[in-house]
Amino acid sequence: MIAFPPHTPDPPPRHSPAGPPDGLPAPGRFAHLHPDDGACLMEAAALLAGDRFTDSPAGTHPVLAALARVVNDSVGDATRHALWPLAAELADARPADRAYAPRLVGTVVDEARVLRPASRRLARHGRACRRRGERLAHVRAGGLPGRVADLLWWRGPGRRHLEHALGVLCAAPDADQRLVRLLRAAVAEARHGVGRGGRVPAAEERCNR
Repeated sequence: MIAFPPHTPDPPPRHSPAGPPDGLPAPGRFAHLHPDDGACLMEAAALLAGDRFTDSPAGTHPVLAALARVVNDSVGDATRHALWPLAAELADARPADRAYAPRLVGTVVDEARVLRPASRRLARHGRACRRRGERLAHVRAGGLPGRVADLLWWRGPGRRHLEHALGVLCAAPDADQRLVRLLRAAVAEARHGVGRGGRVPAAEERCNR
């Protein structure tokens, strides 16, 4: 699990930040039992998608959802409010491209290497993600063996690579800016992939976490 840095409230903004969109709970850190208690970014995405109240909605790629949860829980309150419009895009951001997951994890690892360029562990993780992404770049989505292989990779080395890299980024002095930039870029790529490749078949949509 990622060890989050102590939460330091943002300084009061010059202007009052816009509240959440009508009908959405107030933004908050971590998971919630009920919308009346607030919602994290992914729980808001689930509500907008008409899904059950969960931080792993079916319409969001599981790796992207994991990144969004860490960003939501790590940034300051004002930054979290500013991210709230992304919930609508996250509600339908699940590209069928099998290379998306290792490509996203590799991007996060590369960002962590900017902070720790001498880390051999991060270098190994980056190479592993690039190799997997290149191998899957021209592989068509679909088929049970491929789905199982992708799920095993994500629940094993993929998740470990992502968590380690995010732990490095969360400890940076400018963590908010780095994390927000990563999340916005990841959502943009996922949305572009949805537009080109369509959505993942419903049979695997619950294999989120």
